[in-house]
Amino acid sequence: MNKSKILIARAVFPEVIARLSQTFDVETNPTDEIWTKAQLIERLRGKVGAFTTGGERIDAEVLAACPDLKIVANMSVGYNNFDVPAMTAAGVLATNAPDVLTETTADFGFALLMATARRVTESEHYLRAGQWTKWSYDMFAGSDVHGATLGILGMGRIGQGIARRGAHGFGMNVIYHNRSRLAPALEAACKARYVSKDELLQSADHLVLVLPYSAESHHAIGAAEIAKMKPTATLINIARGGIVDDAALAAALRDKRIAAAGLDVFEGEPKVHPDLLTVPNVVLTPHIASATRPTRMAMANLAADNLVGFLTQGKPLTALNPEVLKR
Repeated sequence: MNKSKILIARAVFPEVIARLSQTFDVETNPTDEIWTKAQLIERLRGKVGAFTTGGERIDAEVLAACPDLKIVANMSVGYNNFDVPAMTAAGVLATNAPDVLTETTADFGFALLMATARRVTESEHYLRAGQWTKWSYDMFAGSDVHGATLGILGMGRIGQGIARRGAHGFGMNVIYHNRSRLAPALEAACKARYVSKDELLQSADHLVLVLPYSAESHHAIGAAEIAKMKPTATLINIARGGIVDDAALAAALRDKRIAAAGLDVFEGEPKVHPDLLTVPNVVLTPHIASATRPTRMAMANLAADNLVGFLTQGKPLTALNPEVLKR
């Protein structure tokens, strides 16, 4: 019996490829090439399923050119590479990989906060450059984390994980803003207090961004928002590039209008705004918040579970547009 054809659009764990190959006729991308839209369409034609990693744009043009496609499974919790309404209209299921990366990403978010507040990157560069010749009382004096006010914009699972770490581990005063307020029991578990966005910006000593990217959240933090922050505040973005206006942030960092920033995501990544590379008071990491082997393996396996579950039994685990299942 002929196996259904699927595409794995980027290099992934060999164990996951082997697992999917037991059920499907799998085309892979072993050289991990970044395909153009035309190249992606060429490889998707005739495939019923696709495994994507979050960078492959699935829109109306791609869907129209690939009428056999039934499911696209993202190996990430974010899915701004999907035009979900277009996929729903085309009868193509969209899935993502939530939950399995929550705690690991929250760990990293807090690590990035700590590195930013305590000027770890700046001081390491200073040491490596051979500039450390003596101790001084104010050398790389940063800001305290314990007891400080932690502001969180976006209070989903990862935001709640960061809140718990701050409140329970560091005795922080946690405030948050979200599209909808958490249930009282969740607020209590996080020791978090709901505030307006303006109060969040004005009060936070350390502001962590954990909201999903959408047209509405594009440049949610721009020059106007940064102007409301304390000059001693730090800004941490582990959400998605485009939520912060990177040019405005670089200018604010250069002018010391806020103390520092820690960024794991960028507009137009893997390109980074050149102005961010010229300011010393920013910690930059290449989108690695979920990057532990166990977590990345769990993300890949969840994407595989969605492909197998849907294409063999019509039962995906984490559908983004479940209305497709009713057709």
